[in-house]
Amino acid sequence: MRVRWFSVGAWALDAALVVLFVLLGRSSHGEGPGGWVLTLLPFLAALQTGWLLRTGRPPASLVSGGIVGGTTVVLGLLLRVATGDTAAVPFIVLTALILTAFLLGWRGLALLLARVRRRSVPRAPARH
Repeated sequence: MRVRWFSVGAWALDAALVVLFVLLGRSSHGEGPGGWVLTLLPFLAALQTGWLLRTGRPPASLVSGGIVGGTTVVLGLLLRVATGDTAAVPFIVLTALILTAFLLGWRGLALLLARVRRRSVPRAPARH
């Protein structure tokens, strides 16, 4: 099996952003670092599911980001509630906004940078 290092890096970035989301959320409520893993697990499982659902698509595409982000938000919240935790409306809204911004944001930036880079590369004159 050939390892696709870009995909591994993209998954690692997504996972790091989900960890950041959890750590920021817990710290904003003055909660200690002790229970962050329990908060993280539903969202990490949902992230992995989203990655499985986007298989076959470029990892940095906005379509992949939509699949991964949507799955992480919806399934993450469902798993959170299923494991006995709460999901108040403000938490649901913030979760959707932050994770969507994180998981689509880096992909949009990567696409923008790729376009800028393509435009800045001088083209060779056409041969006749």
